[in-house]
Parts: sequence; C-alpha cells; structure tokens
Amino acid sequence: MAYSDKIRSIYKGQIQEIVDKGIFKQERYIHSPQAADIEVEFPQGAGLKKVINMCANNYLGLSSHPEVIKAAHEGLDSRGYGMSSVRFICGTQDIHQELERKVTEYLGTEETILFPSCMDANAGVFEAVLDKDDVMISDRLVHASIIDGIRLCSAQHDTFKHSNMEHLESKLQLHADKRLKMVITDGVFSMDGDTAKLDAMVVLCEKYDAMLFVDESHASGFIGKTGRGTHEKCGVLGKIDIITTTFGKALGGASGGCVSGRRELVEMCRQKARPYLFSNTIAPVVVSGVLRVLDILSAGTERRDKLESNTEYWRKGLTDAGFVLKDGDTPIVPVMLFNAKLSQDISRDLYEEGIYAIGFFFPVVPQGQARIRTQISAGHERHHLDKALDAFTKVGKKYDILGKTKQDIIDMYGL
Repeated sequence: MAYSDKIRSIYKGQIQEIVDKGIFKQERYIHSPQAADIEVEFPQGAGLKKVINMCANNYLGLSSHPEVIKAAHEGLDSRGYGMSSVRFICGTQDIHQELERKVTEYLGTEETILFPSCMDANAGVFEAVLDKDDVMISDRLVHASIIDGIRLCSAQHDTFKHSNMEHLESKLQLHADKRLKMVITDGVFSMDGDTAKLDAMVVLCEKYDAMLFVDESHASGFIGKTGRGTHEKCGVLGKIDIITTTFGKALGGASGGCVSGRRELVEMCRQKARPYLFSNTIAPVVVSGVLRVLDILSAGTERRDKLESNTEYWRKGLTDAGFVLKDGDTPIVPVMLFNAKLSQDISRDLYEEGIYAIGFFFPVVPQGQARIRTQISAGHERHHLDKALDAFTKVGKKYDILGKTKQDIIDMYGL
C-alpha cells in the first residue's frame, strides 16, 4: 500500500501538534436554516442546542428570506438544477447575463463577469490582466484568497503597510518604471472590520497611473448610504477599476462571486481567467436567488439601516462592558483575546450560555492576535443582542478580562 504506516504517522503527528498548541479547529453542525437563531450539534452526538448566531456573514439576514427561497424554487423549476458545463461551452443562460447586468448597475461599474465564488474570482483575475512586466502592490492585510491569486500571477509583487498611504505612495514611486501597476486592497478587512481609505487610494492611483483593485466581499449590500459598498462610503463610485465580491455573504449567503469593473479588464477575465474557463457556471437556483436579493436591496435601505443600528448598539455594549475591541464602524466587531486557547475556552463557554461565536487564532489571524470575531446581522433583534451581551459579560468576568488592557490580558494568559 502506497499510503504506508510511516506516511500516516507523519500526518497524525502533525495533527497532534495542532491539538497540543490549542489551535485545532472543530466544526459545529447546524441542523436549521441560517438565521439569528440556529440549532447546533456540538460536539457530535451531544444533541441539539438552540443558540444565537453571532458569527455568520449573514449581514442582511437574507440567507433564509422567504422571497429569496421562493425565487430559488422558481429558478430551479424554470432553469434546472445545474448547467454541467463552463460558461463558454454551453453553460450560459439568460439569467446569468441578467445577473451580470444587474450587478453592474448596482455597483456602478462598466461590466461584470460571474465566477463560482469570489475566491475563484480572486484566483483568476490577476493572472488574466497582468504579466511579468507589471507589479501588484497589496495592503499587507488583504484576504487569503487575494494572496493566493497574487501567487498565481507572474507580475512582481510588493506590499504596503496596512492602510498607510505614505508607504503606498513610496511603493508607487519605487515601481514607476513598470508597464502596469495595480494597487490591491480589501474594502472592509474581514478580520479587523476596518475600511480601506479608498478616497486617498484613488488620488494616489490617478497621480501615479495605477489601477485600483478592491475586494468588497464584506461590504457589498450594506456599506455606504445605499449599501453599494466601500466605494460608495468613500465617495469614489465609478472610480474603482476592479471590484470583486461574493454572493455568499450579505447578497443571499449561498455561493458565487464576480469581477466587476472596467470593460476591457472584465473581457480579459472572460478570455483568460482559469477558474472561469474551467469551472462550472453558478447554478440557476443561486442566480435566481441573488436576482431577488438585488431587487430587495434596490427597493429600500431598511435592512442596511437596521444593521447599522444593531452594530452601534452591539459595539457600545461590548465597550461599556470592558472588552478590548478593534476600532471600526462595520458589523465586524472583533473581541480581542490575544491567546489562542483563551479564545477557544471563551467560545466554548459562550456556547454553553446559548451564544454561537467562534475563536479565531493563528494561522487565520497573526500569531498573538487571537480573538472572537462577532458579526452583526439585520436578522438580530434587540433581545438577541441583549442576551449575547449578558453572556459575553458573564464569561468575561469568569476569565477576569473585563476592564483589562491588551497588556493585562497578555500578562495573564500569554500570547
């Protein structure tokens, strides 16, 4: 047998090392639709527990919305279950083109192309539009999927310190001789919840003749006055060259993503992006659901406004209780704990209190930056938030971290 006992022992040893370091990730099993209240089995075989979900990307509470589910059923009945093909062979339906048109209108861009996921979009876009004579200059905290896409591209890669515009400008000056320059950033940074300085970045890109790429996965649908995204919040609608985003978070929560932006860049993706050329088309049921989501969002900002109100209430409650938080004004509110084991222990105790919130630690976040990333939804009602605040406060008292500084917690529990 090729998979020998020696090979097996190597991997078993590596897995045990992960366990011993306190960074082993265990999955929980949800037995209900995604919502503010969910039924979870953890550990396996322990039975079901009803908990409040405080860590989903279901920002607008649309993952199980009746109208979205109805639209998905209609798409299933009228267009089938799947396409069994890639787009350029026989995988394009009229509804795929309709969704591309609607996303273009919603984001205020020139054209859009769909991908199986935003991870696929990020994996394919850089290789499709840049080559070895070009340079990519990325924020040091960009999402892992962007990093993977950068690795697949032959262009030179450099970085700038997180949201440091002076450092970015120095890198643009350093690479002035390159054929093409592309500045790369998240719109909202998924682990910290802060937003990119897109207004300042647009100015720099115009000054140094560089393109600007923004991943809006944690912004589309709810950031900005009408939810168009970080580019709306920063007053630069129409000035971003490439936007990637997902339909798997606020925009329905199922799957799928896209590249949206300058017409020529989108066409290059259609011609050359490998995840587009070699992956099945988004299923009709998902396309139909996303189309209905865009209709809901275009009709008004009630959900986005409720999310903003919920976020303010939650952040103030945690601050008043004495937790160390990352600064920000998005629905991503990280409770900083710094120690990986502490984040897991607190997550486990919160679960016992009826709150579902997962500890994040290396390699998901940098070493010594362990946290519980709470995420607020328009699906949360005030009673959900109050119960969660009570639970966080109770558990925080147990571990004596309320009112403590970062250094206090590190001194108590280590990094």
